Amino acid sequence: MTTEEINFKNNMLASKDNYQIEPSVARSMLHLTTGFNTLSLCRHGWMLYHGADQYIGRGLNKYGEFSESEVLLFGLLLRPGDLVVEAGANIGAHTLAMAKMVGEKGLIYAFEPQRLVYQVMVANVAINSLSNVMAMQAGLGKSEGTINVPVLDPAMEHNFGGVSISQHEAGEQVPVRMIDSLSLDRCRLIKADVEGMECDVLEGARDTIMRLRPILYVENDREENSHRLIALIQSYGYRLWWHLPPLYNPDNFRGDKENLFGNILSVNMLCLPQEGEHVVDMHEIRTPEDDWRQAGI
Repeated sequence: MTTEEINFKNNMLASKDNYQIEPSVARSMLHLTTGFNTLSLCRHGWMLYHGADQYIGRGLNKYGEFSESEVLLFGLLLRPGDLVVEAGANIGAHTLAMAKMVGEKGLIYAFEPQRLVYQVMVANVAINSLSNVMAMQAGLGKSEGTINVPVLDPAMEHNFGGVSISQHEAGEQVPVRMIDSLSLDRCRLIKADVEGMECDVLEGARDTIMRLRPILYVENDREENSHRLIALIQSYGYRLWWHLPPLYNPDNFRGDKENLFGNILSVNMLCLPQEGEHVVDMHEIRTPEDDWRQAGI
C-alpha cells in the first residue's frame, strides 16, 4: 500500500452523511418468510437470512442491518476498483455493502464453508444483481485440503456466524484453499472472521500480504489465540489497533430504538502496514499481551 494518511475516528457512527433511512413504504411491507428463511429490505439491499439466527438474522430482521459500525469503517478503507478477500462471509451481510463500495471495477472474493449459509449468500448476491462478487463454498487456511463442516438445523436457533470448522470428525467435507493460491495482483483488504482460524488464514496469505501490503481486518475474540495472532501480524510488519464496534446501532435502518443486543460488541483488529503514515483514533496494540478489555472503550 502506498504511503498515505488515513484518518479514522473511534466512533464511526458519527459519519452518517451517506446513511439511508428505511423508506416509509418499506415499513408497511411484511417480511417474506419461506420455511426457515426470511427476505427483508435492509440498508444495503434485499437480504435473505435464517430467521432463527441469533445475531445476524435477528439484527437484519429487527434493524435492517448487522454490525453497521464495521461497514462504516469499511467505507473509509475501500475505494472504487479495490479487491477484497473476505474469509467467513456468512450470508453476505457485509459483502453486499463492500461490493457496492468497490463498484463494478472492483471485486470481492467471498469465502463461506457452511453450505446452507453459503447458499443464502449466493442468493443475496444474485437478488441484488451484483456481478463483482466471487462467492466460493470453501474455507481458507494455511494449506490446501479439506475439512469437515458441521451442518446445523436451519430451523433451530443457532449463532450461525459463530460456528468453528476446525477439528470436526463429522460433517460435510468442504475444500480449504489458501489466499496465496489466488495469485492476486492487487488486494486492498483481507477481512477474516473465521472463529479461531484467523492465524491459519493469514499464514496461508503470507506471500500475498508481503507482496501487496493489504489492510487487514481480523476478528480477535478468543483469548487463547490472541497472543499468537497479534505476534503473527506484527511479524508481517503491521501496526494494530482494537476496533470494538457494538452490535446495536441506535441510528439503525429501521429507526428501532429497542436494543436487543445490550452491551455486546465485536472484538476486531484494524491492521495497517507500518511503512504507511496513519492517524488512527483507536487504542493501539503494542504487544501480543495486550487485552481488548483494557482498550478503554
